[in-house]
Amino acid sequence: MINKNFAKGSLLAICFLLASPLVNSAEIISVELSKSVSKTVLGSSVIPYKEVMLSAQIPGVVKFISGEVGDSFQKGAQLTQVDESQLMAKRNAILAQVQTAQAILQRSEAQYRREIVSPRSKDIGAMPGFGMPSMMDNFITQPMADAMMNNYDSDVGRYTDLVTSASGVSQAKSALQQAYSELQGVDAALQNSKSIAPFEGIIMEKMVEVGDTVQPGQPLVRYGFVKFKRLQADVPSGLVSNLRKDMVVSVKINGQSDSMAKVSQIYPVADPDRHTVTVKFDLPVDVSAAPGMYAEVYLPDTQGATGSVVIPKTALLSGRSLPSVLVVKDNTSSLRLVRLGAEHSGGMVEVLTGLKDGARIINDPPSNATSGWMPEQQ
Repeated sequence: MINKNFAKGSLLAICFLLASPLVNSAEIISVELSKSVSKTVLGSSVIPYKEVMLSAQIPGVVKFISGEVGDSFQKGAQLTQVDESQLMAKRNAILAQVQTAQAILQRSEAQYRREIVSPRSKDIGAMPGFGMPSMMDNFITQPMADAMMNNYDSDVGRYTDLVTSASGVSQAKSALQQAYSELQGVDAALQNSKSIAPFEGIIMEKMVEVGDTVQPGQPLVRYGFVKFKRLQADVPSGLVSNLRKDMVVSVKINGQSDSMAKVSQIYPVADPDRHTVTVKFDLPVDVSAAPGMYAEVYLPDTQGATGSVVIPKTALLSGRSLPSVLVVKDNTSSLRLVRLGAEHSGGMVEVLTGLKDGARIINDPPSNATSGWMPEQQ
């Protein structure tokens, strides 16, 4: 009989010990404002540290592509080439023009030097109809011409011949310079027929294949430096004032990998249609990400820095379809629905509507608690 009473008493004691924490754990707490700054989550994309779009500079047929998407190249490597056969034919024609211009210049310079050494105005043999020896020209013909034409000046004639010869030299030089300029233009076009890697990187996208006909400005390949990566986000103009260069923010890559990023560039102007500002963030070197991946950026929101109502998650009644708490007033409790916001550290959750600062609620109530339920006073 004693053993039965002892066993019954022990069982009651164990049940009391197991049940008492469920009752005593509930307590009345006061709602306070959070001292932490709220954060806004923005979507962004992973981009290469540097990226360029290589386009066709001349019309023609693509005859060479150095690799496939993902292949890496060093700075200065040739990536693509457009057929340059027409340009080579044009270059050969211009080379012929250069040689002709050089010959004309050489002849013009020889005539100019001859005019200086042996002026045509002094050469009677150069005058048609006066095929006399020079001696008779000097003593008879020239004085007779001076006497018959009082306004004749042989020095003016010599000056005219010199100017004419010098003008021929100048025109020949201009023609040669023009031919050289055309040759330089063709050489530049030949150089533009090739796409050269501007820095170390990889082919990120191919827009054409060998044999495609392209026109100037048509994209050929997208090339980028991906050893370092960035995030690019369109930040609402109201949040940009909270950012500064080299500021570190939290990010989540592809919904899985948590990391940090540093603000590297803030565009000086906003998009007039969306009223957003483009901001770039540098990612750590060892982060696991690829260009094009989705990422989330957590930015501080000063509007939430004034304080927001937060409560412990344990204050929410469990098993309810809508979040609700027990609010204590006049020594009794009443059930109140609340709308929740972002989760905070330390097991806290933000309450957007339903509670005010200073309100008293029951923390850790039992799941079956309803209006009027109060924790036992110790």
